[in-house]
Amino acid sequence: MNDATQTRRVDFVALLKESAVAALVAFGLTVVLVGMKTVDQPGGLGLEYRFGWVATAVVSVFIGRFLLALWRETRPVHKADDKPSRQQQMMTSGADFFRKFALYFGLFALGFAIVMPFLGEPFSTRYFIDVATYVTIYIMLGWGLNIVVGLAGLLDLGYVAFYAVGAYSYALLSTHLGWSFWVSLPLAGMLAASFGMMLGFPVLRLRGDYLAIVTLGFGEIIRIILLNWYELTGGPDGISGIPRPSFFGLPFSRRVPENGDTFHTFFGLDYSSMHRIIFLYYLILALALMTNWFTLRIRKLPIGRAWEALREDEIACRSLGINPTNTKLTAFSIGAMFGGFAGSFFATRQGFISPESFTFIESAVILAIVVLGGLGSQIGVVVASVVLIGGTELFRGLEEYRMLTFGALMVAIMVWKPRGLFAFRRPTVILEGKKVVGSMAGEGSG
Repeated sequence: MNDATQTRRVDFVALLKESAVAALVAFGLTVVLVGMKTVDQPGGLGLEYRFGWVATAVVSVFIGRFLLALWRETRPVHKADDKPSRQQQMMTSGADFFRKFALYFGLFALGFAIVMPFLGEPFSTRYFIDVATYVTIYIMLGWGLNIVVGLAGLLDLGYVAFYAVGAYSYALLSTHLGWSFWVSLPLAGMLAASFGMMLGFPVLRLRGDYLAIVTLGFGEIIRIILLNWYELTGGPDGISGIPRPSFFGLPFSRRVPENGDTFHTFFGLDYSSMHRIIFLYYLILALALMTNWFTLRIRKLPIGRAWEALREDEIACRSLGINPTNTKLTAFSIGAMFGGFAGSFFATRQGFISPESFTFIESAVILAIVVLGGLGSQIGVVVASVVLIGGTELFRGLEEYRMLTFGALMVAIMVWKPRGLFAFRRPTVILEGKKVVGSMAGEGSG
């Protein structure tokens, strides 16, 4: 055993108790969700009991929890006052490798995303492009929330409210005033940013769990308003017939208007419904890349450095003369603006929106993407979105067990990488001697 490490005595009784508690929780969750299933029977519905599956889940959780706890208790512990061990040195070199890998992976992912619709089957199929568009929406939402949570360190559980404001802003402007998508898009972002400032003012003095509770309440307030203001929002019926965006005034319709052209006639192409699908994919890809570019640039400006200072220590931030009020408000408003942009695209892509699309579970999924990807990491948001959103689509065939698989993926990632997939984060600015050096991590993976 290395002198720099020390071992601990394993308390097997405590490990068994811990595993038993985990197994009891698994039993409580699976006895109804998995152990009972409604089936059609002559005369009505009946129950099908599958308690064997429940027993399998409980035993698996017990064994898995015991092995995980045993590994935790038996791994070497490094003394704080010793020199860095070989393992710690390997972790440092691994962090450098991980940052380089994130940079090259990001470039590869960008190139693949650009050429994907032209790679042939299965990448050029409508289903695959629709899933890619859906994933890219969550990538943009994750990058927007990353400004608030990852850079400024403000826990926001009501981000879906800004998503809803952007969607309903475009829907109302387009259906009532006849405004086009390109005119409504910046206005929807501005309205969402104003709602972000409205949320920021009441929570200036709140931190941690209290901040999370207030933002959660704000998201529910917006959803209830949309549900009950029937004259404006349509209530539970939602808004339908939302216009689709055009390509510089060229619609993607089959019928050619009088004294005009459509997309396929202008370019001399045969009509295909895939033209609009591919255009929408490239539109959300451009909006997401704009969000990423803006985030990478603004984090190098004084306001971005103020966000990082606020995230690390608000008291020290005040002592340096940074105004935390302005810093928090800018984080909320800018993050909300990109949520509004994504909401506008969601409305024009779906053609129909209702309050059921903006529930708390959406905020939870977006926050899970940011946390699992690594707070402050841009490339981490991409990977987490592909894993959580795209992975859920891969397991669609599991029917009611799909969400259980979704939860299992989240648990596995947090056990393997508790700080996120790309948790190697350095500040934007590093002091080396008397020189100020920009961090490469801020330009790439964050």
